[in-house]
Amino acid sequence: VIHSFWIPSLAGKLDLIPGHMNVLDIKADKPGVYRGQCAEFCGAQHANMGTFIIAEPRPKFDAWLNDQLQPAGAPASGEAKAGADLFLKRPCVMCHRIGGTPAGGTVAPDLTHIASRKTLAAGTLTMSRGNLAAWIADPQGIKPGSHMPVADLNGDELNAIVAYLEGLK
Repeated sequence: VIHSFWIPSLAGKLDLIPGHMNVLDIKADKPGVYRGQCAEFCGAQHANMGTFIIAEPRPKFDAWLNDQLQPAGAPASGEAKAGADLFLKRPCVMCHRIGGTPAGGTVAPDLTHIASRKTLAAGTLTMSRGNLAAWIADPQGIKPGSHMPVADLNGDELNAIVAYLEGLK
């Protein structure tokens, strides 16, 4: 699949071609939130291939980057602890990484600080407890064609995993 990464306010388009390494340097002249979009029809989820680029003053960016480099914090509650234990026993760890844990997958988003994000599912949903639970329970219902499989979880297990992920800020 060929994508074309495009942030109209900051840079021209850059084609993303399988097997080729490309680099796009982006510089914002002022702080702000800039919308990006895939500009090449890439399949059923093309309309959901949007992103936001957040430009901040250097000191604020450096502080954010330092926070992102830290491992995940320990779960705060009993339910979150149960969720962490469950997450690490499930196939989730085969695809997702959570820094500071045995979860070391590299083919899906890094979840180390997922609760600090404003959106999930590649910008398809705003970040909330309900949306996170809905995404985990039925990713295909939200974003058909997603590579994330349906998790076979009962209600208590789903709530525990969501509690764990909500603590990863």
